[in-house]
Amino acid sequence: FVFKLTAAKQQDHFFQAAYLEERDAWVRDIKKAIHCIDGGQRFARKSTRKSIRLPETINLSALYLSMKDPEKGIKELKLEKDKKVFNHCFTGSSVIDWLVSSNSIRNRKEGLMLASCLLNEGYLQPAGDTSKAAAEGLSDTPFLDLSDAYYYFPDSGFFCEGNSSDDDVVLKEEFRGIVVKQGCLLKQ
Repeated sequence: FVFKLTAAKQQDHFFQAAYLEERDAWVRDIKKAIHCIDGGQRFARKSTRKSIRLPETINLSALYLSMKDPEKGIKELKLEKDKKVFNHCFTGSSVIDWLVSSNSIRNRKEGLMLASCLLNEGYLQPAGDTSKAAAEGLSDTPFLDLSDAYYYFPDSGFFCEGNSSDDDVVLKEEFRGIVVKQGCLLKQ
């Protein structure tokens, strides 16, 4: 799950993610930043709270902790779609159902907005083609209130069984040079 980033001064930087979905999320976000900068725009990560205008009373990190509660939170399941098994994940519909039942929102439309905010801020991650396409802007909303759109918590131990080898192709390249700094990537 390694990818290489070559800087303008021909400096190569190698990054290693913990799993395929994390690698893909990093690559997608870096490509967005590059596209923005190449277009002559100043790159700045906009806060979802400001763009969606969430009320200040909503605490996303507290909501996230409630969602992860083993007894009262969203149940992580083993789901199957297109000959792939998704472990430790849940559906978009179950997120909206949970938000409604916990009285965090008044209706499903409001839930869609809040769930999109959680997704944009990194509290939820898309799993599977349907939810990934929506998160990349190919849908009206980044989060889908569907039973076949899968999501997971970033620190849940999520993994997908049955990925074809075509999905996991990483170009093999000889690594040269010295390690300047070694550590973990944390995306929020």
